This record gives sequence, structure tokens and C-alpha cells, in this order.
Amino acid sequence: MTPWFDRCKGCALAGLLCSAFAGAAAAPAQALEKGLEKELVIATTGGQMEKMLVQHFYAPFSKASGVEVVPAAHELPDQWAKVQAMARGGAMEFDIVTATPPDLVQKKDLLQPIDCARLPSVGANGVKGACTAYGVIRTVGGMQIGYSTEVFKGANQPRTWADFWDTAKFPGPRGLPDTGDREWWVPVAALLADGVAPDKLFPLDLERAYRKLDKLRPSVAVWWKSGDQLQQILRNKEVVMSMGYSGRMISLMNSKVPVAVSWDGAIRDVGYMAIPKGAPHPKAALAYLDYFYAAPPGQHVAFVDAVNYDTGNGKTASLFPPERRAMLATSAENFGKLIVADYEWIGRHRQMLRERWIAWLGR
Repeated sequence: MTPWFDRCKGCALAGLLCSAFAGAAAAPAQALEKGLEKELVIATTGGQMEKMLVQHFYAPFSKASGVEVVPAAHELPDQWAKVQAMARGGAMEFDIVTATPPDLVQKKDLLQPIDCARLPSVGANGVKGACTAYGVIRTVGGMQIGYSTEVFKGANQPRTWADFWDTAKFPGPRGLPDTGDREWWVPVAALLADGVAPDKLFPLDLERAYRKLDKLRPSVAVWWKSGDQLQQILRNKEVVMSMGYSGRMISLMNSKVPVAVSWDGAIRDVGYMAIPKGAPHPKAALAYLDYFYAAPPGQHVAFVDAVNYDTGNGKTASLFPPERRAMLATSAENFGKLIVADYEWIGRHRQMLRERWIAWLGR
């Protein structure tokens, strides 16, 4: 799909924005520390995400710094398995790995602490909490409600998790994730649907959550396993409503699939960049983390438009036109609605959460 900013030549306002992006993209990169190592190995999950990171961040960073960025494509569980094996063997190969918020808790013994004071661009341009003790935000999205606009029209549109559970007012089959690594998402949504205030969610009352889930279970037609399957069940009308990744929902809407979303109570879905202990190129790793946030706005806009997930740069969303900005997790309209989980609690109880989920789903 052609990015909106490449299609904007006929619109005066959009034309001004395009000019601003072009000027920003041509601006020189920030001064980089001297004496950086000559290589940087970044583990990613491959695919479109890696391609866009290479185009919009890795290659420009290499040009600005002289550091060769080497992508290493591994799915997230494989990344951590390799990090653990490398740590035991005393020969770390990765400089930056991808991490979920609970990973930063569970795996922090494998990670190098990050001094946020050494990353001024992250502090200046990042969303709240962009830099943490063990990771820097790369991408931001939300686990949100997506629904068919052919089934739910006009004022009769679901907005909240209570609506998602209300099969009398909003009838039809539902979809929920069973992705193997996020067993806290669905209980959180269940508690919100049952009237628990966002600031009272943790520690999770799992008995209450699963009682609420028992009520919805007969209406769950698909327990989807991947983002591709999520898109398929909405595109093929197997469900009328599903919890889903915001990036996948945006892709559907961009493809003119009759789907809309609600950000009310969306659960923040964040990907972090973290540095393993013993990383062979630690100076280059820190320099890249700061460069990611110092990169010109045009790079962030093009990346977000391609992958449909925001970066942690809090200044990017305002550069999009209103209709596109409404789809972004970091926009002023949506960021405050995101549910931020207690990742410390989740990290400490992750195995228990997984076992409880498997036992319930297998009944």
C-alpha cells in the first residue's frame, strides 16, 4: 500500500506536511559518540518488521556512525533461548534483543542495566516511560477490540470490554487470543468487563476473571494463534468481534475490510530493545538506542506507516492527519486510554498464569 504521505500531493495541508518531513529527513543526524565499535548485532523477529527497521533505522544509523548493523532473525522464544545459552557459555553474540515488558522482569539477570541519563534523545522525544532500567521502547500498540462494521452500525457499536462480553446487545461469535505467551491479556479484559477499575486490576483476581470468562466462553468461536489468523477470522467473517493486535487491525482497515476498533481499555502492547550482559559492542548498542529516538521525524512516520505500530517517539503521532492519527496508540486521543499492566507482578507469576490458562482452556 502506498504510504499516505506519498499520496498527499493534491492536498495543501498534506503537501506542507510532506515538505516538512522531507526537510526533516534531510537534516543531519545527531552527533554520535566517537570510538564506537564497528559492528552491532541486533536480534529481531524477521519479516516485515526487520525489513522496515533496516530501511528506516539500521541503514541510516550505519551511515551516520560507520557502524555495520547485522540483523539476526529469530522468533522471540528462540532469541531468549540463545541468550541464555550464550550467557552460560560466556560468549554473547547479540548486542540488542527484543523483549516484552514481563521479559524485562523475568530475564533481567541476563540484561545489562541501562543508564537513561546517557540517552538524552530518548528523554527528549520518548513517550512517558520510554526508557526503563533494562529496556527502551521500540514499538507501541494495543490489544484492542476489533469489530465488523457490517454487523454493528450507527450508534450500535461496541466500545468497552463490557460490550465485548454483552452477547445480548452485541450478538455474534467472538475471537480471543491463545498465543502461548500472553495469558494475562484475556484475564485483564475479563476483569475490566466485570467492572474492575484499571488502577485496581493488580494483583489479578483470577477467580473473578475466570468466572467472567466462563460466561463468554460459549460465544468464543476461535482461539486465534497468530496475527495472520486474527486477520483471517475477521476478513472471512468467522467472528463479528475479536480482541486483537492494533497493528493487524490497522492493516485490515487499510485494506478496506469492514472493521473498526475501540481504544477504550486497550491493553498496552510494547516491544522493547534490551542489551544482554556481555554484549560485544555495548557502546554501539547504546548509541543506536539513542539514535532511534533522535532520527528525523520522516523516518519514524514512514516506519509507522509501513508496520502499523508506533515507535516510542511521542512526537510522531501529531505529524499524521487526523484520520490516521486516530489509529495510533501514541496519539493524544488514545495513549491515555491504554491499560498499563503491573509487569513486575506478571513477571513474578508468569508460570502460574500460564498453567492456569492451559488448565482452563483444556477443560
